[in-house]
Amino acid sequence: MRDLLNDLEDGKTPAEQDPVRRAQSTMKRALPKRFYKDVSVGEEEEGAFSILLDGRAVRTPGATRVLLPSRAAAELVASEYAAQGQEIDPAQMPVTRLVNTAIDGVAIHTQPVVEDVLRYATSDLLCYRAPSPERLVAMQAEAWDPVLDWIQSVTGAQFILAEGIVHVEQSRIAIAAISTYLRQRTDPFRLAAIHVMTSLTGSLLLALAVEGKMLSAQEAWQAAHVDEDWNIAQWGEDGEAKLRRASRERDMMASASLLSALED
Repeated sequence: MRDLLNDLEDGKTPAEQDPVRRAQSTMKRALPKRFYKDVSVGEEEEGAFSILLDGRAVRTPGATRVLLPSRAAAELVASEYAAQGQEIDPAQMPVTRLVNTAIDGVAIHTQPVVEDVLRYATSDLLCYRAPSPERLVAMQAEAWDPVLDWIQSVTGAQFILAEGIVHVEQSRIAIAAISTYLRQRTDPFRLAAIHVMTSLTGSLLLALAVEGKMLSAQEAWQAAHVDEDWNIAQWGEDGEAKLRRASRERDMMASASLLSALED
């Protein structure tokens, strides 16, 4: 189960998780050649949509036919196939990876994925505040307090805040309220996207705010990096860390794009 969730977050292998290691890995192994010319979207029975390569349906690594509930979602995947050059690079297909994992993994193991996501709520990023300096404290409050207020308004969950990194136990009532809210969103594609955003930001509450259209994906991404951006402003940015962050941001935006497309 843990392997599945790691794949959901960042790709298939550790090399794919780190852009530098991914580049090194790519040099060592040949990418598959593009074997198709035409990419299209087909409409199936009961309103499902498939992706066709030269008229043949795309399947997941587990050999299940890829069927999506909206044309917009299918077109997202199709656009990634169409964008490939002479070789197919899965690292450049974040929506496709997410869809494959939703079909081959999340649809089969829904309950363990829900439980894994819920664990983030017990120690959510937004609940741990810096005691100082004053400017950082204000930045955290500005970015995070509206999300906590929104979560309380839609779920009834009230979270306890703490200073520093000492763990604070959240009430069972709050976790139960978040659980009830999350379990209404167990469509495999939606749940897979929520899990990726939660894993990348360290905050289920930010992921739910994006899913609920309280925040844009970019706003949530910035909110998740208040502390990091503060440190960068003080000390500068490491080049490799910048590449890793860009890679993770790409996966965040892909997840949000899929969420939006599911509703079109």
